[in-house]
Amino acid sequence: MKSVENMEYNTTRNHLVIREYGRHIQKMVEYLLALEDREKRQKNAYALIELMGFLNPHLKNVEDFRHKLWDHLFLISDFKLDVESPYPIPTRESLKARPEALPYPKRYPKYNHLGKNIEIVIDKALQEEDAEKRQGFANAIAYYMKLTFSNWHKELVHDDNIQTELASITKGELEFNNRPFVKHRVDTRGDRDDYASGGGKYRKNFGPRNNNRNNQGRDNRNNNNRNNNFKKRY
Repeated sequence: MKSVENMEYNTTRNHLVIREYGRHIQKMVEYLLALEDREKRQKNAYALIELMGFLNPHLKNVEDFRHKLWDHLFLISDFKLDVESPYPIPTRESLKARPEALPYPKRYPKYNHLGKNIEIVIDKALQEEDAEKRQGFANAIAYYMKLTFSNWHKELVHDDNIQTELASITKGELEFNNRPFVKHRVDTRGDRDDYASGGGKYRKNFGPRNNNRNNQGRDNRNNNNRNNNFKKRY
């Protein structure tokens, strides 16, 4: 058992380069740096690579995981380890270099509640010369607009409102000829489902109230059957 004077605290230790490997791996790397025999240092480096791979089995799923282990070994040694590597020896500049920033697409939709993609579809529809395909575009756009309204506002919208907005967006060049059927669910009390297309509604009552009645009727029938069996037996 170490005495209080010989105990090491994290505040007195050197910086832990890669925490995933722990303090012991870093101490082994420091031991490699202290070895003067190059052959012995090379042999211990291979053994340390095997130990690093054993402690981090998740790296085996990474492509060229052994290459990554050797890069980590040189990184922990602060690029001072003088051993031969089966892979190109990395430098401080190559590992510390930041990747170039990816260009982020900046798109500003005219109609925020519909998004930018629907504007692309509308532009394609307006450029379409085939009348049948153009009408198919208009019907698909109307369905999407109605679905978006239903998802955001949690209520139904009439087809006339969709046509008015579509005509406003396309300056009257697109007009749908179908009634976009959108399955809409109203879950206010947990006992009804509404399916609507346009203004009509079809409602089914499958709520806990009906379930309780069905369960009560089933219990009464079971009790009657038990009483009849008891009378027949005695």
